[in-house]
Amino acid sequence: MKILVVGANGQIGKHLVGLIQDSENHTARAMIRKQEQASYFEQLGAETAVVDLEEGIEDIAKAADGVNAIVFTAGSGPHTGKDKTILIDLDGAVKTIEAAKLAKVKRFIMVSSFDTSREAIQAAPSAFAPYVAAKHYADEWLKATDLDYTIIHPGALTNEDGTGQVEVATEVERGEVPREDVAAVIFGSLDNNTTIGKEFQVVSGTSPLNEAVKSI
Repeated sequence: MKILVVGANGQIGKHLVGLIQDSENHTARAMIRKQEQASYFEQLGAETAVVDLEEGIEDIAKAADGVNAIVFTAGSGPHTGKDKTILIDLDGAVKTIEAAKLAKVKRFIMVSSFDTSREAIQAAPSAFAPYVAAKHYADEWLKATDLDYTIIHPGALTNEDGTGQVEVATEVERGEVPREDVAAVIFGSLDNNTTIGKEFQVVSGTSPLNEAVKSI
Protein backbone atom coordinates (compact mmCIF):
# COMPACT_ATOMS: atom_id res chain seq x y z
CA MET A 1 0.00 0.00 0.00
CA LYS A 2 1.26 3.46 -0.87
CA ILE A 3 0.13 6.12 1.59
CA LEU A 4 0.07 9.88 1.11
CA VAL A 5 0.79 11.58 4.44
CA VAL A 6 -0.53 15.15 4.37
CA GLY A 7 1.23 17.26 6.96
CA ALA A 8 4.19 14.89 6.91
CA ASN A 9 6.59 17.46 8.33
CA GLY A 10 4.62 17.66 11.57
CA GLN A 11 5.65 15.54 14.50
CA ILE A 12 2.93 12.92 14.09
CA GLY A 13 3.57 12.90 10.35
CA LYS A 14 7.27 12.25 10.78
CA HIS A 15 6.62 9.37 13.17
CA LEU A 16 4.05 7.92 10.75
CA VAL A 17 6.30 8.12 7.69
CA GLY A 18 9.01 6.35 9.68
CA LEU A 19 6.64 3.55 10.65
CA ILE A 20 5.45 3.15 7.08
CA GLN A 21 8.96 3.05 5.69
CA ASP A 22 10.03 0.51 8.31
CA SER A 23 7.18 -1.81 7.33
CA GLU A 24 7.41 -4.57 4.75
CA ASN A 25 4.21 -3.94 2.82
CA HIS A 26 3.78 -0.16 2.74
CA THR A 27 5.54 2.91 1.36
CA ALA A 28 4.97 6.58 2.10
CA ARG A 29 4.67 9.68 -0.01
CA ALA A 30 5.27 12.68 2.23
CA MET A 31 3.31 15.79 1.25
CA ILE A 32 5.31 18.78 2.43
CA ARG A 33 5.04 22.53 2.01
CA LYS A 34 8.68 23.39 1.25
CA GLN A 35 11.34 21.69 -0.85
CA GLU A 36 13.90 22.10 1.93
CA GLN A 37 11.85 19.71 4.05
CA ALA A 38 12.32 16.89 1.53
CA SER A 39 15.78 15.65 2.56
CA TYR A 40 14.51 14.23 5.88
CA PHE A 41 12.01 11.99 4.09
CA GLU A 42 14.31 11.10 1.21
CA GLN A 43 16.79 9.73 3.78
CA LEU A 44 13.99 7.41 4.94
CA GLY A 45 13.44 6.28 1.36
CA ALA A 46 10.05 7.96 1.12
CA GLU A 47 8.72 9.80 -1.90
CA THR A 48 7.90 13.49 -1.48
CA ALA A 49 5.36 15.86 -3.02
CA VAL A 50 5.73 19.60 -2.46
CA VAL A 51 2.22 21.06 -2.19
CA ASP A 52 0.91 23.89 -0.02
CA LEU A 53 -2.54 23.14 1.41
CA GLU A 54 -3.58 26.63 0.38
CA GLU A 55 -3.18 25.58 -3.25
CA GLY A 56 -5.99 24.04 -5.30
CA ILE A 57 -7.72 20.68 -5.12
CA GLU A 58 -6.06 19.63 -8.37
CA ASP A 59 -2.59 20.19 -6.88
CA ILE A 60 -3.39 17.94 -3.93
CA ALA A 61 -4.98 15.36 -6.24
CA LYS A 62 -1.77 15.28 -8.26
CA ALA A 63 0.16 14.48 -5.08
CA ALA A 64 -2.33 11.67 -4.42
CA ASP A 65 -2.00 10.14 -7.87
CA GLY A 66 -1.34 6.41 -7.60
CA VAL A 67 -1.65 6.11 -3.81
CA ASN A 68 -3.95 3.69 -1.99
CA ALA A 69 -4.68 5.75 1.11
CA ILE A 70 -4.45 9.31 2.42
CA VAL A 71 -3.77 10.36 6.00
CA PHE A 72 -4.57 13.97 6.89
CA THR A 73 -2.46 15.00 9.85
CA ALA A 74 -1.86 18.64 8.94
CA GLY A 75 -2.63 21.54 11.25
CA SER A 76 -2.13 25.27 11.36
CA GLY A 77 -0.41 25.06 14.74
CA PRO A 78 -1.02 26.94 17.99
CA HIS A 79 0.80 30.13 17.00
CA THR A 80 -1.22 31.12 13.93
CA GLY A 81 -4.36 33.20 13.70
CA LYS A 82 -7.96 32.24 13.01
CA ASP A 83 -7.37 32.79 9.31
CA LYS A 84 -4.88 29.92 9.08
CA THR A 85 -7.14 27.74 11.22
CA ILE A 86 -9.85 28.15 8.58
CA LEU A 87 -7.49 27.78 5.62
CA ILE A 88 -5.61 24.70 6.87
CA ASP A 89 -7.69 22.83 9.46
CA LEU A 90 -10.98 23.32 7.62
CA ASP A 91 -10.46 24.28 3.99
CA GLY A 92 -7.22 22.31 3.66
CA ALA A 93 -8.91 19.21 5.05
CA VAL A 94 -11.96 19.60 2.80
CA LYS A 95 -9.77 20.16 -0.27
CA THR A 96 -7.82 17.01 0.60
CA ILE A 97 -11.07 15.04 0.88
CA GLU A 98 -12.18 16.35 -2.50
CA ALA A 99 -8.73 15.58 -3.93
CA ALA A 100 -9.10 11.99 -2.72
CA LYS A 101 -12.32 11.70 -4.72
CA LEU A 102 -10.65 13.25 -7.77
CA ALA A 103 -7.69 10.87 -7.51
CA LYS A 104 -10.04 7.93 -6.82
CA VAL A 105 -8.44 7.14 -3.46
CA LYS A 106 -11.06 5.50 -1.21
CA ARG A 107 -9.17 5.07 2.07
CA PHE A 108 -8.91 8.25 4.14
CA ILE A 109 -7.77 8.70 7.73
CA MET A 110 -8.38 12.03 9.44
CA VAL A 111 -6.48 13.10 12.56
CA SER A 112 -8.95 15.37 14.31
CA SER A 113 -9.24 17.00 17.73
CA PHE A 114 -10.23 15.13 20.90
CA ASP A 115 -13.83 16.35 20.96
CA THR A 116 -15.34 18.01 17.89
CA SER A 117 -18.98 17.83 18.94
CA ARG A 118 -21.29 20.84 18.76
CA GLU A 119 -21.20 20.91 22.57
CA ALA A 120 -17.40 21.08 22.53
CA ILE A 121 -17.48 24.13 20.26
CA GLN A 122 -19.86 25.92 22.61
CA ALA A 123 -17.81 24.98 25.67
CA ALA A 124 -14.39 25.85 24.24
CA PRO A 125 -12.53 29.00 25.31
CA SER A 126 -12.89 31.77 22.73
CA ALA A 127 -9.32 31.37 21.48
CA PHE A 128 -9.77 27.61 20.94
CA ALA A 129 -13.34 27.54 19.62
CA PRO A 130 -12.41 28.36 15.98
CA TYR A 131 -10.07 25.34 15.91
CA VAL A 132 -12.74 23.01 17.32
CA ALA A 133 -15.30 24.39 14.87
CA ALA A 134 -12.92 23.90 11.94
CA LYS A 135 -12.28 20.30 12.95
CA HIS A 136 -16.01 19.70 13.50
CA TYR A 137 -16.98 20.76 10.00
CA ALA A 138 -14.04 18.96 8.38
CA ASP A 139 -15.09 15.77 10.17
CA GLU A 140 -18.70 16.23 9.09
CA TRP A 141 -17.64 16.80 5.48
CA LEU A 142 -15.67 13.55 5.52
CA LYS A 143 -18.51 11.57 7.09
CA ALA A 144 -20.88 12.75 4.37
CA THR A 145 -18.73 11.16 1.64
CA ASP A 146 -18.58 7.56 0.45
CA LEU A 147 -14.87 7.35 1.29
CA ASP A 148 -13.62 4.53 3.51
CA TYR A 149 -12.86 6.93 6.34
CA THR A 150 -11.52 6.65 9.86
CA ILE A 151 -11.48 9.68 12.18
CA ILE A 152 -9.02 9.60 15.07
CA HIS A 153 -9.52 11.97 18.02
CA PRO A 154 -6.31 12.07 20.09
CA GLY A 155 -6.08 13.45 23.60
CA ALA A 156 -3.62 16.15 24.66
CA LEU A 157 -0.50 15.51 22.60
CA THR A 158 2.91 15.11 24.22
CA ASN A 159 6.42 14.54 22.93
CA GLU A 160 7.11 11.71 25.38
CA ASP A 161 8.30 8.40 23.97
CA GLY A 162 5.46 6.15 22.92
CA THR A 163 4.48 3.44 25.40
CA GLY A 164 2.61 1.20 22.96
CA GLN A 165 -0.30 1.16 25.40
CA VAL A 166 -3.47 3.16 24.84
CA GLU A 167 -7.14 3.42 25.61
CA VAL A 168 -9.31 3.58 22.51
CA ALA A 169 -13.10 3.93 22.37
CA THR A 170 -15.86 6.10 20.99
CA GLU A 171 -15.59 8.11 24.21
CA VAL A 172 -12.79 7.99 26.78
CA GLU A 173 -11.84 10.25 29.67
CA ARG A 174 -9.65 13.17 28.69
CA GLY A 175 -5.95 12.48 29.00
CA GLU A 176 -2.61 12.77 27.32
CA VAL A 177 -1.10 10.64 24.58
CA PRO A 178 2.36 10.71 22.99
CA ARG A 179 2.45 11.72 19.34
CA GLU A 180 4.46 8.56 18.66
CA ASP A 181 1.55 6.44 19.91
CA VAL A 182 -0.94 8.42 17.81
CA ALA A 183 1.18 7.68 14.73
CA ALA A 184 1.14 3.99 15.65
CA VAL A 185 -2.65 4.04 16.01
CA ILE A 186 -2.92 5.60 12.54
CA PHE A 187 -0.61 2.96 11.14
CA GLY A 188 -2.59 0.19 12.82
CA SER A 189 -5.83 1.60 11.45
CA LEU A 190 -4.49 1.51 7.90
CA ASP A 191 -4.11 -2.26 8.19
CA ASN A 192 -7.42 -2.81 9.99
CA ASN A 193 -10.57 -2.54 7.89
CA THR A 194 -12.75 -2.76 11.00
CA THR A 195 -11.89 0.91 11.61
CA ILE A 196 -13.55 1.97 8.34
CA GLY A 197 -16.56 4.17 8.96
CA LYS A 198 -15.54 4.64 12.60
CA GLU A 199 -14.35 7.54 14.72
CA PHE A 200 -12.76 7.12 18.12
CA GLN A 201 -10.81 8.88 20.83
CA VAL A 202 -7.37 7.73 21.97
CA VAL A 203 -5.37 8.48 25.11
CA SER A 204 -2.62 6.65 26.96
CA GLY A 205 -3.87 3.53 28.69
CA THR A 206 -3.10 -0.05 29.56
CA SER A 207 -4.15 -1.95 26.44
CA PRO A 208 -1.52 -3.02 23.90
CA LEU A 209 -1.89 -0.69 20.97
CA ASN A 210 -2.55 -3.28 18.27
CA GLU A 211 -5.18 -5.02 20.38
CA ALA A 212 -6.88 -1.70 21.17
CA VAL A 213 -7.13 -0.81 17.47
CA LYS A 214 -8.53 -4.25 16.63
CA SER A 215 -11.22 -3.79 19.28
CA ILE A 216 -12.78 -0.79 17.50
